[in-house]
Amino acid sequence: MHQVRAKLDWFKTVILPQEAALRGRLRRILPSTHELDDMVAEVMARAYATENWENVTTGRAYLFTIARNLVIDTARRNKVVSFETIADLELLQGDNNVEAQLHAREALRQVETIVDSLPTQCRRVFILRRIHERSMLEIAAEMSLSVSTVEKHLAKAIAIVMRAWAEREETDFERASVGARIKQQGRDRGGSRAPAGQA
Repeated sequence: MHQVRAKLDWFKTVILPQEAALRGRLRRILPSTHELDDMVAEVMARAYATENWENVTTGRAYLFTIARNLVIDTARRNKVVSFETIADLELLQGDNNVEAQLHAREALRQVETIVDSLPTQCRRVFILRRIHERSMLEIAAEMSLSVSTVEKHLAKAIAIVMRAWAEREETDFERASVGARIKQQGRDRGGSRAPAGQA
């Protein structure tokens, strides 16, 4: 009886106060209110059902971890693990810096664009391996290819992605440099015009 009361006290003080934060994070990820309510209820039920509850002192991080695993399980079950889902899962990493999360999200979108441009078989192998975490044997069986062919497709996909990513980073760097130069030139021109206007 004492154990039950102690667990209830733990749930009320450590877990329940974090329900609003959990709901807020999941609202950005889940498409409907119905799914949101179901997911929040399931996360809270799993949190309460944990056996080692005495070791859980940070309710927020614990709930976000349970939610993250549930979202992954649901996405895999529905076979809809997309880059967008992975980006959304970053929101369930706990108290990470929001700016860093947004940057990571943008990077994932850029990778998605690159992957979309891959040749069909390369793209399929890359997604099955990197997103769905299938083994090379499973991919070979699913695509009716030899394992060595799958390995070649994956190597080619990775090479294309890495090259495109490097080019993108170079372009971003050049844009930033050009932007800085234009600003500096504007300042220089602005500074040299003032005396001319006084003359």
